[in-house]
Amino acid sequence: MQQQIIGHRGARDLWPENSLLGFRNTLGLGVDAVEFDVHPTRDGGLVVIHDATLDRTTNAQGPVAERCLAELRGLRLTGADEGVPSLAEVLDILTPSGLALHVELKADANGMPYEGLAENVLAELDRRGIAGSSILTSFDPAVLAHLRRLRPDLRLLASMNTASAQRHGGPEVLLGRFEALDVAHVAVEKTLLAERLDWFTARLPPSRLGVWVVNRPEDVARWIGAPVGFLTTDRPDHVLAARAASQSRSGDGQG
Repeated sequence: MQQQIIGHRGARDLWPENSLLGFRNTLGLGVDAVEFDVHPTRDGGLVVIHDATLDRTTNAQGPVAERCLAELRGLRLTGADEGVPSLAEVLDILTPSGLALHVELKADANGMPYEGLAENVLAELDRRGIAGSSILTSFDPAVLAHLRRLRPDLRLLASMNTASAQRHGGPEVLLGRFEALDVAHVAVEKTLLAERLDWFTARLPPSRLGVWVVNRPEDVARWIGAPVGFLTTDRPDHVLAARAASQSRSGDGQG
């Protein structure tokens, strides 16, 4: 099984995160999939941005969901000559590639799910015929349960870190909730996964287990070849090079 390399927010350590520039350039790296985040706008639009507020990644402040789509497009992303992209604009770039898209449904500034976000995102994916090939992701079991009710055949990915596990009673409880929803994949933050790797691998085959976010050289060395099926990274160039080198060494050894 070849490990899959996922470009996180495009490739946010190479280009501005969740930017059209970043998504275009990430496709040229040879990644296996691209991850990005979706919030709603005040007027019913959908935009691709990680945080529930604008403060960190744009030249504005305040909640994303309190702005209309035109306002958000008129802002400027930090380090880029473009505004907050709409989901439609991002899909215009990514859909023709045929890559798997990891679409994370975000929460509002209070950590609460947005009403109608799942339905609206699915409608946009359906319009392009890619809902079945996309992977819908969330940290929140309630969001994943809602997606499962909406569409029993969706491919779902559950994300977990130490904080989210603690909120739900620990990794055992949270993984149990995810398993009850028949999620396709579970992505675990690298520190938590390293601490409990044997526990996770006893419960999930490599094809269903992923690690994030793998950026530093020592982390890349740690997880390339580990019993995980996919690595999510802000530096897919480094991880892809490490995977290629590992495959080359394996090939030399077989000779």
